[in-house]
Amino acid sequence: MDVSHSTILISFTFLLFLPSSKPVSDYSTLVYKTCASQTFNDQLLSQTLNSLFQQLIAQSSQHKFFKTTEAVSDDTAISGLFQCRDDISKEDCFSCVNLLPQMSNTLCSESISARVQLDGCYIHYETEELPEPETKSESKSRNLIIHNECGEPVVDYIKFKELMDEAFVNLESGILNSNGYYAMNYKSVKLMAQCEGDSDICDCSNCVSDAVQVAKEECGTPLSARIYLDKCFISYYNIPRNFVPGARRNNNTEKLAAIIVGGAATLFLGFAFLSLLNSRFRKDDYE
Repeated sequence: MDVSHSTILISFTFLLFLPSSKPVSDYSTLVYKTCASQTFNDQLLSQTLNSLFQQLIAQSSQHKFFKTTEAVSDDTAISGLFQCRDDISKEDCFSCVNLLPQMSNTLCSESISARVQLDGCYIHYETEELPEPETKSESKSRNLIIHNECGEPVVDYIKFKELMDEAFVNLESGILNSNGYYAMNYKSVKLMAQCEGDSDICDCSNCVSDAVQVAKEECGTPLSARIYLDKCFISYYNIPRNFVPGARRNNNTEKLAAIIVGGAATLFLGFAFLSLLNSRFRKDDYE
């Protein structure tokens, strides 16, 4: 067996087991959905909603937030918006928003209002009566709890609670001096907050403060949490550093260890197989 054949086989095997440099995105993971029980009663409403979806998709190639209204008749319209997390790229935003109309149709078929939240973006639409704009604006100040997720509890509760109290103070201060999105690392915790794109800074700050309060009341002090209100969301998670004595091992750490062990075993078998091939080819050459 000559050197070129050996090199090709080794290179092929190496590339076969080399992990992709592009991380697997979880932006398309469904977080929650809310669907109105009442459904459309005529075809025109469905057609208008599809037109609205096409507008939102088109705008997502250039923007991370867009809000519009499509008239159905003289007294009825459908308003809708999408928003992407500010920390994802425009390309990921576009890909994420493209999934939402179909998911909305599947999960909330013909509902007069719906909200579908993926990890990286969300869409929200509702049917409204045009003569009642004043009534709609009153709900702007109410930060309704839409969804919350609470992670695993900690063992060293007091120590971690002190850490989170400090972290939340910094998060609330940060969002107050931002453009509606703020992410930070505070010691061993990574936090993020984002408000709906058309919220003013005062409403945004109040919403994040409400979300922090919900996190404390609904979740206590877990290792991670995600709180979604009507006009904002916050999330945090503990960065694994053995910071909390006695806490259960992080699933991602266990998966990484399994991948490393499995990869090492695969490489060992690959080299053993190549050695066997090399010996066989050498035998053939002598013959």
